[in-house]
Amino acid sequence: VINEHRSVTGSATDLLIGLQLTHSGRYSRPNAHDRPEPKILYHHPILDRRLGISSAYPVLTDRSIGEIVADFCTAAVIARDAGFDFIDIKHCHGYLGHEFLSAHTREGDFGGSFENRTRFLREVVQSVRAAAPRLLIGVRFSAFDTIPFQSHTADERLKDLLPYRWGFGVNIENPMEPDLREPMQLMSLLSGLGVNLVNISAGSPYYNPHIQRPAFYPPSDGYLPPEDPLVGVARQMEVTRTLKQQFTDLIIVGSAYSYLQEFLPHVAQAAVHEGWTDCVGLGRAILSYPSLPIDIVEGRLLHRKSICRTFSDCTTAPRAGLPSGCYPLDPQYKQSANAVLLKKLKAQRKTGNEN
Repeated sequence: VINEHRSVTGSATDLLIGLQLTHSGRYSRPNAHDRPEPKILYHHPILDRRLGISSAYPVLTDRSIGEIVADFCTAAVIARDAGFDFIDIKHCHGYLGHEFLSAHTREGDFGGSFENRTRFLREVVQSVRAAAPRLLIGVRFSAFDTIPFQSHTADERLKDLLPYRWGFGVNIENPMEPDLREPMQLMSLLSGLGVNLVNISAGSPYYNPHIQRPAFYPPSDGYLPPEDPLVGVARQMEVTRTLKQQFTDLIIVGSAYSYLQEFLPHVAQAAVHEGWTDCVGLGRAILSYPSLPIDIVEGRLLHRKSICRTFSDCTTAPRAGLPSGCYPLDPQYKQSANAVLLKKLKAQRKTGNEN
């Protein structure tokens, strides 16, 4: 990466490379992509049923959590030794770090109070700082959430779950609405811990992807968006703006820009110029168009045929155990044997859904 960046830009002094550290939590599949082995912090009234987790299924013990903290520290040291500049301690998208933040119903040292629900984050940061003091630390977190999407959700069914105690950054009396009081507490905590790089995301791709990554085309195991995807883009931009205005000392990275497609550079420039965010983070858009940032910065015309159209194959593929990539637009993926497998898989799922 360093050599390629230098060859394109003439220098690598402006390059900062990080590695995300995560634990998949209730979505863990450590041994085979088709064999779930969930690690949960609490029982969720909707997700347990959706994932086939029984009420007797054990939750992670506090001792096991301590071992995971040690694993994160070990991984951070490996990242440092491999030459990475920073690590991202992932707290988003329904994975373990995110689940800690919503562990209101959990007993013990890692659940209940805000202090307990952020204990995992504090202990990881402190252990990494002790073992690798020069390694920079960032955090990506879901600043708000909603109840897991159900196309048939009715008001009377929601009433049975109120007050909603299984989310972070949600209004407990109306979990369809954000509540930023605790996310602001988390931002204050990060500032106090000296974590200066924060990426704002939202929700989870597993249970409300239209909130997390607005797209016109859902993954094959997803659903059609219940709102115009632009609403989702605007929602994340507005929340990021609110948090940035409160925490001007932190370096904020905004998300959810990919759906803007040709308009992405213009909106991104305006958001940075107006102080809504410090940086714009691009994820899936880079899979189809790796040189997008440099083309934007140098004022080149965009390659329209390379712009991400949010087809979501980059999500469908890894959920089937295939490499993530842009199968519709990237020639290397489009012409691969995995593309044939992916096409068959999508056809099978489509037939199954129709039946």
